[in-house]
Amino acid sequence: MFLLKQLFNKSKMSSPNRSVVQLIIVGCGSRGKNYASYALDCPELCKIAAIAEPREKVREYMIRRHKLSSEQVFENWESLVKHLKENNKSVSFLNPNYKTAVCICTQDQYHLEPAIAFANLKIDILLEKPMAINAEDCSKIAKAVEENNVMLAVCHVLRYAIYTQKVKEMIDKGLIGNIITIQHMEPVGYFHYAHSYVRGNWSNEKKSSFMLLAKSCHDIDWIVYMMKPHRCVRVSSFGSLMHCRKENKPLGAASRCLDCPSTIESNCCYSAKKIYLDQVKYGETGWPVSVIVSSGEEPTIENVTETLRNGPYGKCVYESDNDVVDNQVVNLQFDNGATATFTMIAYTKEICERKTRIYGTKGEIELIGSVATHYDFLTNESKKIDFGELIPKKSTSLYGHDYADYYLMKSFIDAVGLNDPSLLLSNAKETLESHLLVFEAEKSRHNGQVIQL
Repeated sequence: MFLLKQLFNKSKMSSPNRSVVQLIIVGCGSRGKNYASYALDCPELCKIAAIAEPREKVREYMIRRHKLSSEQVFENWESLVKHLKENNKSVSFLNPNYKTAVCICTQDQYHLEPAIAFANLKIDILLEKPMAINAEDCSKIAKAVEENNVMLAVCHVLRYAIYTQKVKEMIDKGLIGNIITIQHMEPVGYFHYAHSYVRGNWSNEKKSSFMLLAKSCHDIDWIVYMMKPHRCVRVSSFGSLMHCRKENKPLGAASRCLDCPSTIESNCCYSAKKIYLDQVKYGETGWPVSVIVSSGEEPTIENVTETLRNGPYGKCVYESDNDVVDNQVVNLQFDNGATATFTMIAYTKEICERKTRIYGTKGEIELIGSVATHYDFLTNESKKIDFGELIPKKSTSLYGHDYADYYLMKSFIDAVGLNDPSLLLSNAKETLESHLLVFEAEKSRHNGQVIQL
């Protein structure tokens, strides 16, 4: 299994076989900016070579932050790829002595074409989850990276969390015996759901993708990872959109929160005024406020008010064009008879703090966030472990998912720089398999049948 010491050791430049990695960032939204910051954390290992981003203000931000010249900046990935092709990758911003890699952080529906284009250029790829929005396109990406012999790391960040590695280690050591069942739950968070999946980029299946793929594909992947080497053989799923629907709109409410009567708005926990405008007034300009101004400018009371007045983030949650589910369960059965259930629920206090119970023949593990409780059937003793205390803290902005964002980037840069794909926690084939499982689960939700795999 993947060794913890490989994941959490200090990257070293002492290896004579190691190269500096020059990164191309395609899509400089929240995730693109996030992953690019690794170059600021570890400038001796990684540098930003070029960016492709359509928004002028965001390009200007990246130019300032990473000290880029105009020749390193492109408005879209197509012009960047064309430039690389025409010059056989011999361009001024690429050092021939460095390894080149790309982070593709475009919206879900725009992953396929750039992924195949960069694979054909023999450039290693970090691809934001999900791989693509349908099974056929996922398979095309997997085929392209295999044919071109390039690395593909899809951002299933949960695998890189220290609690994941520690719990997997406990399971593989046999501390709870053979797994009988796993119960895994993701609480999305009530305002996170309203922001991203009612008003935001992932609200409508036709415009982006379905909820299980967009939000929870790495939870299904996490269960699959825990159950290795056993394979899932049957899946079923149920789910629906219950609350943020037009028929649930309060009588007298307006179509936009800024126009809503105060007697109604003040009692609405999904009010855009509360989620965005009030936060700016309090001086809070981080996520989610930081991503709603379409120009990419820093949030101010003025431009946030304008955004709420005219954009999707100011709409009443009961008047949006959202159709993705707000609750879903997935049932899995594995080839050894073990089972697992996954639950996604939108309306929660916690934001993405997973809750898991793993029941084995010799004990059980309860995991809440990064805190685990191991109960041993033989001794009747419980042991509580806070894996968060074990994280080698870094001075980094990549602290998301209990620093798993940082260790994902570390593993990718180490793998590319050392030309060692074993440093990645999943390959294209394994990632494709967990994605195909997600598509089958969604098929079951629609047709009401148990799917044999």
